[in-house]
Order: sequence, then structure tokens, then C-alpha cells
Amino acid sequence: MFEKELEAMIEASKIAREKILEIYHQDFKVEIKNDDSPVTLADKNADKIIREYLGNLFPSYGFLTEESDDDLSRLDKDYVFVVDPVDGTKDFVAKDDQFTTNIGLVYKHEVVCGVVSIPATNEIYFAIKNQGAYYQKDEEKAIKIHANDKLDNLTILTSHFHTTKEELEIIEKNKGRIAKVEKVGSSLKACRIAHGLAELSYRLSPNTKEWDTAASQIIVTEAGGIFAEPDLTPIKYNRKDVYNKKGFIILNRKENLFIK
Repeated sequence: MFEKELEAMIEASKIAREKILEIYHQDFKVEIKNDDSPVTLADKNADKIIREYLGNLFPSYGFLTEESDDDLSRLDKDYVFVVDPVDGTKDFVAKDDQFTTNIGLVYKHEVVCGVVSIPATNEIYFAIKNQGAYYQKDEEKAIKIHANDKLDNLTILTSHFHTTKEELEIIEKNKGRIAKVEKVGSSLKACRIAHGLAELSYRLSPNTKEWDTAASQIIVTEAGGIFAEPDLTPIKYNRKDVYNKKGFIILNRKENLFIK
């Protein structure tokens, strides 16, 4: 189930990648949106490409995307694509290669399929509910991935731009079990944990939105990890209010939830 959607989502991310990289390797203008976040022509063009490609194939599905107006018509849809064409625009602007394209598919408020593409390195992560999580580099055969089981000597991933005081306090309090702190951009944090390359990441501020988490959430959970609100409540999607107001946590094991 959802194989057709997954194939189309992967293809849409590949088409968008070409336009994203075309702009990435040039000089480009940066605009500031009303919420003080940056946006470039890459965000806008990729958004249009993905919407048009998937919309033509699945005309009855709704859309929630970062760079398009939300008329709330999606709330009457069972199936909704949730899209962030360039997640980590600040990383894109910094040209550090740590930005992604996120495409999630939601069915009745639950994410059931997800694709996270890393344009700069031509890597892709994807998952379908109850079918596992996978990683592919270039055109090599996709491999199944799993979160690891580590309970000590942990690596925690933090943002280049958004780490909060509360998150830093958690790291300090648990430094006996946390061996390494790495700054990683965008949904790459979730992908690395799903791939068994790190163990935890916290985002405790209320300013992320559905398109920041939908695609990567199912990749983590299908890899055996945890991606949820800080009290371990699953995140639901296609809400009227798209903000993840409670923040979220990403863990390889629930024993590594250091929030009390």
C-alpha cells in the first residue's frame, strides 16, 4: 500500500533537486518572510515543481506546503501531501550542504509515507508505514536501515541555528551518558538517528511546523526509533494549526528520554 505514492514522491524530489542545485550553485537573493524565516527562489521553484507533479498524479489529494497559501481545503481531505521543498533554508543560504527536501503523505491525520532527499549529496531516505525505512545513495540499491540500541556513549544532534537554553541544560545534566554533541542541519538529524549514526535530538521550541516533521517522523519510526512530542504522544497531521507547539524529540530508545 502507498507504493505508487512513494514512487511519485521520490521522483518529485529528484526533479526538484535539479532546480534546487541549479540555484544553489549560483548567487541568489534571500527574502525574509513574515515569520522572519528566509526564503529563496529554490524554495519557491521546488514547491511549485512538487505540487504540480504530485497534483497531476493524485488530483484528489490535498496539499500543505511551506511556500504555498493554505486555504484550509486540505482539512476536508483524507489524503494530504505535506511538503517542505527546502528544509533548512538557513543551511542552504550558508551553503553547508545540510538542507533537505521533505515530502510526507498523511492519511486521516497519520503520516503513512515519507521521503527526505538530500540534494547536495544525492542521498535519499524513505519509508512506508509497516514496511520499514530505507536509504539510497546515487542510483545504488536501497538498503534497509535501523536505529541503534545504544544507551550510553551517546551522540546528540543539535541545530546550527535553533538550539535553546533548555536543550543545552539537558545536555549538561546528562553529560555522563552523552559523549558527543554534533550540530546538524534540517531533517538530517532525524535521518542520522534512523540510520543508527546518532541517538537523540531534541527540539523543544514551539516554532516548527508540520512540514518540518512529517516525512522524517515516519522514517524514524519505521527504523525502530521514536519521533514524538516530548511526552511521547504521537504527532498528528493535517491540523488547522500547523505549529508543533510542544516541540518534539527524536530517540533511538525511550530510555534516552532525558526530559522529566
